Amino acid sequence: MSLLAHLLFTPTRLNFKCKSDPLLFHSVMPKIVIPPCDPTADDRLYHICISSISLMVMLILAVLARRMKLGDGQKGVPGLLSPVNFLDHTQHKGLAVAVFGVLFCKLFGLVLTPNPLPFTTDPGNKQNWMILSLFYYPVLYYPLLACGTLHNAVGYVLGSLLSWTHFGVLVWQKADCPKTPQIYKYYSLLSSLPQVCCLAFLSFQYPLLLFKGLKGTQKNTANEDLHSSYYRDYVKKILEKKNPSNASSSTEKPSLVERMTDAAKSYIYTPEEVFRFPLKLAISGVVSFIALYQMALVLVASVVPTLQAVRRGVNEDIAFLLAGFNVVLSEDKAEVVQIVIYYLWCVEVCYLSAMTLCCLVNLAMLMRSMVLHRSNLKGLYRGDIYNVYNCQRSIRPSRPALVCWMGFTSFQAAHICLGMLIQTMVFFLCLLIAVFLVIIPTFYGQNLMLFKVLINMWPFWMMLFLVVVVQHITTRFCFIKTSAGTPDLDNRGSLFLLTYLLFPVNVLVGVLLGAWRLVITALFNIVHLGRMDISLLNRNVEAFDPAYRCYAHYLKIEVSQTHPVMKAFCGLLLQNAGQDAAGQKARDAEEGIQLVNEEKHQPKVSRSKRARGHWLLLYTLVNNPSLVSSRKHFQCQSNDSFLNGTLNQATKDGSKKAGNKEGGTKETAKETQAAAN
Repeated sequence: MSLLAHLLFTPTRLNFKCKSDPLLFHSVMPKIVIPPCDPTADDRLYHICISSISLMVMLILAVLARRMKLGDGQKGVPGLLSPVNFLDHTQHKGLAVAVFGVLFCKLFGLVLTPNPLPFTTDPGNKQNWMILSLFYYPVLYYPLLACGTLHNAVGYVLGSLLSWTHFGVLVWQKADCPKTPQIYKYYSLLSSLPQVCCLAFLSFQYPLLLFKGLKGTQKNTANEDLHSSYYRDYVKKILEKKNPSNASSSTEKPSLVERMTDAAKSYIYTPEEVFRFPLKLAISGVVSFIALYQMALVLVASVVPTLQAVRRGVNEDIAFLLAGFNVVLSEDKAEVVQIVIYYLWCVEVCYLSAMTLCCLVNLAMLMRSMVLHRSNLKGLYRGDIYNVYNCQRSIRPSRPALVCWMGFTSFQAAHICLGMLIQTMVFFLCLLIAVFLVIIPTFYGQNLMLFKVLINMWPFWMMLFLVVVVQHITTRFCFIKTSAGTPDLDNRGSLFLLTYLLFPVNVLVGVLLGAWRLVITALFNIVHLGRMDISLLNRNVEAFDPAYRCYAHYLKIEVSQTHPVMKAFCGLLLQNAGQDAAGQKARDAEEGIQLVNEEKHQPKVSRSKRARGHWLLLYTLVNNPSLVSSRKHFQCQSNDSFLNGTLNQATKDGSKKAGNKEGGTKETAKETQAAAN
């Protein structure tokens, strides 16, 4: 690339012939060889020990869970198989986020590691060891999550010891071998910084949870989901009446400053007290930030040191090399060296600028995604399906939706990495063109080839400019009239004549618009490639965008399973049931609560409140999706006739006729009478 820049922007003398053979030329570059480093904490021995320790920790947790199951009636050993409830908004998210960060950092470096699996040193079957390592490291770091499952002192102690071991050995190894021959001498050290931070957080968090548990301030969060006050606070917030005095009744158009402020706020995520992000989105945000850091480190470490080494190795022999291509920059060899070094420095600056721009763009896109995630979730919570999806969709779980929900975090990280790679290449090429075709020629006033081409075509550009200006002016003053405040067409004959006369020129304008449209579309898609919350296709064909399709399915699972109003309602029912029937068995809580208690156990209430409660109960029973299939007059309906558990308006007449044929009216009457009694 630098040689092409020299050929384009430096004066050439084709009559100069080099006497030396350019094939014999080689530049003397100082090359620093970093030998492989073996830390005192051998990686193979460490993994053998830590795998054994992790297995022992899992066995201890299993035995402890079994005892807790027999004593307290908790989940027991099956609970260890699901240490993270991804559908619980109220649990502590730090442990899961940190473990996922450690796992992603470890998996990110597997491609560059000569031995993906530390137990073997066979380079011949690297692909097979790579496949095994993709399953080994998730199993290795699994106990870091499982230690927080039981919510007791033993689990926190084991988690503290395990996290301290991982953290201490990692710091030990990086302190022994800060330099490695991998890409860049400090690449291994820099790439491990996010992993060190995550392990340090775990090493601090587990002792903190242990201290809170011993002090009695740590609540048992195993069954806190439905009993949390978060859902009730959310319902109270949405039920608060808006103050009419605070509502702005002004219909004035916002000023430019206000619009710019609103646009800036749309890219800045500010936490809200009554809204918590789902755990999957929190993990996706942290993993995306780590992916951004890791990709930026790889792209910088693999290119910038090489450019710097090439720039340091340039000497006077470069003049003979260029002369072999009949290119003479100057008669003075020292001046040739300075020119080459300057252009190499420009290439390095362009690359670093492209990397900086890429990182800033992705950070802005990540912040914008967080704001849009919250907006979409809150919109779907209140039933605003059309504005989120641009079409009517049923918010129900399905097999494709569940598959997309499981892989959402992984897909997000992969899109960030791929997007950064493509963005860096495109931004780098654009900056090279801008620097070597516009900035440098303008600054030095020579080799103005691009400007010469544009100047030679000035009649063509002037014609296009005048045609566009004439169309706008005539449209403004000749072809639109305002009558009684309503604009309408005027001088239709002249309008048709001008349209006919300007048809050939507008074809040329259309070609330019098509090229500009292609550039804008490509830049938009490249900039937003790392985002899954928006589609890169038209709204009518957005289902063909696999990333947005995955995001849409992810929202279905989250909204259908973690709706705050639904969880607040279930929590209140369980709370009332616990107060009215303290001696109720555990199976009653699983099968359903006692909705109607005996008269002697109920406080005396007015008949109007009791009737209102009966009608609310009836409405809940009728619209309960789990009870639809048990009704005779609804069994004849297809699955398409139900939307979110309720019968569609278009099929309601058909269901009434079918219900009359099969005696469904009597069943509904009996159900209503039973609920009222």
